[in-house]
Amino acid sequence: MRVKKFENRYFSNGFIPRFLDAWAARRHQSDVNHVTGDVHFLTFFLDPKRTVLTIHDCRNLENKTGLRWFLLWLLWYRIPIWRSRFVVSISNEAQRVLLRNVSCPDRKLRIINNPVSEEFYFVNKEFNHKLPRILVVGTGENKNIARYANALRGINCELSLIGRLSESQNESLAENGIRYFSRANLLREELVSEYRAADLLLFASTYEGFGMPIIEAQAVGLPVITSNISAMPEVAGSGACLVSPFDVESIRTGVIKVIFDSVYRRQIVVAGLENVQRFRLRTIAGSYASLYSEVYSEL
Repeated sequence: MRVKKFENRYFSNGFIPRFLDAWAARRHQSDVNHVTGDVHFLTFFLDPKRTVLTIHDCRNLENKTGLRWFLLWLLWYRIPIWRSRFVVSISNEAQRVLLRNVSCPDRKLRIINNPVSEEFYFVNKEFNHKLPRILVVGTGENKNIARYANALRGINCELSLIGRLSESQNESLAENGIRYFSRANLLREELVSEYRAADLLLFASTYEGFGMPIIEAQAVGLPVITSNISAMPEVAGSGACLVSPFDVESIRTGVIKVIFDSVYRRQIVVAGLENVQRFRLRTIAGSYASLYSEVYSEL
């Protein structure tokens, strides 16, 4: 199988740049076309019988109303789905949300998870009981920073936050006496280093279509605390401590259990290392290769 990679020439902004990139994609199409990323419009001029579309999330539809909602629904989802042979979701949850917003024939639907990069591999490390470093990846509204601040009050730990903090988030952390530092716009190598320097991952989001930090943390051998809703239990398998993201006490109890119960901590680390194997690049690539073969065989 020979693979050609096509990247947009223009930033995805405005009608003309997107039209030009979609037209250019038509000139570069091959036996099988795979569109992935937030560039669904590239399907417009491709041969539908040869095209696979991966939709990572469509939660943004639920934040729009009126004409903006309709244009996003039409141009990013309805037409691209119509113009594709198969539509891939990255989790059962992502597919459920997609079908809640856009109709799609069952025969087109597939689920193939995101892969974890080979950069994330197990490194044996002693857990810092005295001052555990808790990694938090992402600072958006769904990342639950304010509840973390309340949940960690009085727990001797430090937070490593990846992303830019808002003024209110800084205030919440300071008011609760949380020791923390934040970094944004990290290089890939720097991000991997943050995982390896941490003692556990706290990823109790209020919503995730997938949750890459879960499997990245599991791959390096971190104990994971994540939410019991959305795609997170599906992705984490048995290799995580599940908590309610809307309940501060639940988050706090989970953190305390992972820090102080060494037997439990080892159990979820071992289970996480087993779980992450289903997200390894070779496994996910094999799933896509099978899908490409199915497309090609039907031409």
